[in-house]
Amino acid sequence: MRRVLTASDQALLVEEEDLEGAMRLHAALVAAPPTGVVELVPAARTVLVRFDPTLVDEVTLAKELSRVEAVHGGLPTAGSVTIGVRYDGQDLDEVADLLGVSTEEVVARHTAATWRVAFTGYAPGFGYLVGDDPLFDVPRRSSPRTRIPAGSVGLAGTFSGVYPRESPGGWQLIGRTDAPMWDLHRDPPALLAPGMTVRFERLERESVISTSSIQRSVADTEDDRVGLDTGSLALAGLDQRTAGRAAGAAWRRRVETNTFPCAVEVVRPGLQLVLEDLGRSGHAALGVSASGTADRRALRAANRAVGNDPGTAGFELAGGGAVLRFTGPAVVAVAGAPAAATIVRSGGPPLPVEHGAATALEDGEELHFGWISEGLRAVIAVRGGLDLEPALGSLSSDTLAGLGPGDLGGRPLRAGDVVPLHGPAAAPYAVDPCPAPADPLPAPGDTVDLRIVLGPRDDWFTQAGVRTLVEQEWTVTPRSDRVGVRLEGAVPLERAVSGELPSEGAVTGAIQVPPDGQPVLFLPDHPLTGGYPIIGAVVDRDLDLAGQLPPGVRIRFRPVAPAAPAAEIRGD
Repeated sequence: MRRVLTASDQALLVEEEDLEGAMRLHAALVAAPPTGVVELVPAARTVLVRFDPTLVDEVTLAKELSRVEAVHGGLPTAGSVTIGVRYDGQDLDEVADLLGVSTEEVVARHTAATWRVAFTGYAPGFGYLVGDDPLFDVPRRSSPRTRIPAGSVGLAGTFSGVYPRESPGGWQLIGRTDAPMWDLHRDPPALLAPGMTVRFERLERESVISTSSIQRSVADTEDDRVGLDTGSLALAGLDQRTAGRAAGAAWRRRVETNTFPCAVEVVRPGLQLVLEDLGRSGHAALGVSASGTADRRALRAANRAVGNDPGTAGFELAGGGAVLRFTGPAVVAVAGAPAAATIVRSGGPPLPVEHGAATALEDGEELHFGWISEGLRAVIAVRGGLDLEPALGSLSSDTLAGLGPGDLGGRPLRAGDVVPLHGPAAAPYAVDPCPAPADPLPAPGDTVDLRIVLGPRDDWFTQAGVRTLVEQEWTVTPRSDRVGVRLEGAVPLERAVSGELPSEGAVTGAIQVPPDGQPVLFLPDHPLTGGYPIIGAVVDRDLDLAGQLPPGVRIRFRPVAPAAPAAEIRGD
């Protein structure tokens, strides 16, 4: 029976009885999305539905979702692809023992099976593949690895998958492939998409990838091989991937020769300096979350001050301590956490920068930031914006997914990095002469209230556990970052349901609870899907405050009623 659950004040989680039901529901919603739906995140038994509350209310959408008729008959297909694999994974012997067969039979049946991409998540390009051989039902490792090499082929539960990039993980590794699962210079960048058919082919030697074969497989549903022996390499000339690399090399040469008329050089990055705009929503089908700045209000205020569009990308500085050197003239504004910014010139005393106000710099001048004592993140907007190549339409740095503009790959900026600027003349609006007042932000030791809605998995916790969440104060720990705020409380949250939760979509602001009972509050770089239960979510209006919580701040969660008792809506 279908259930519609509250996932946040702007998202619902639709639960079906099994994976097949979730896939059929997702296909129906893709074919005819209800009014107000902005993104769908399919998972093992659920579809997360994000909606725009200015276009549809939760009551109306929940009722409509409960009545959606799932796709019948054959599910839509999205092409086919064959992936060459060297079956030398470090867990292959253990997997054979768990399944009660030989390693040769594991390989033979893995290659003989037909796999289908049920959904994507965890990382860009990571596809959860379900096969037609009932042999494959393998538990995750009891202790996840901190580093799994890119291209590793693994098993977990009834799924198989390929890690697109080096990352932590708990899947059982049976092999590796050279197939590029994710490549921003390919269209589409993800090799695998929901509905695609996948076959694995055993290789005995190192392989070379033909990107043209990948593109034909996706576009024409041909069963081309993307992991080929060296003797079978297809010479296809310059394709999109090669052209993209050439463009990246040209950009690097411009950086190395300093040919940008306007630019920012990172002299000192401080604790963490990243590039952020309002994010890249709408790419869930590629396994990509929105990311974006942790304080949207601060970014909009800084951009208004310098005459940019409100969502123009800028710098996000956590903790303070950065030094930026400018080539050419610039106009900047600093919003968010106060960071005692000053302009250092070669021929005069330092000039203080008024928080929230537009300030001009000349060629060679430096912008210095002190350490932040209230709040956590300062946002720096530069008039005209950043002259970088977007990644999937955004300049945001997703530190978890390794996705970002130019050649940065989502990483934080380092000393010596040069960020080119469009220049002050490129801004569309006049400088705002009336800066917005700074919002009061918490300092270590302060207590703040965050409003939450409970769900979708509050029923996985005892009544005492739910009371602990909302009655106990939680302390922000130093192990927090843009992925999530790790919290610590005297009493951990008590579970009512043990075992693993099948992976399902998560939103920014979700409060996920690992087995130790100490919650993690998801920030913009959170994984798209996760397997720990989510007990509640911070409401959208409080997310900017959540992004400004430094270590040592105490949190009280204040539940508010959702717009409708969505958890009680059932399908027929």
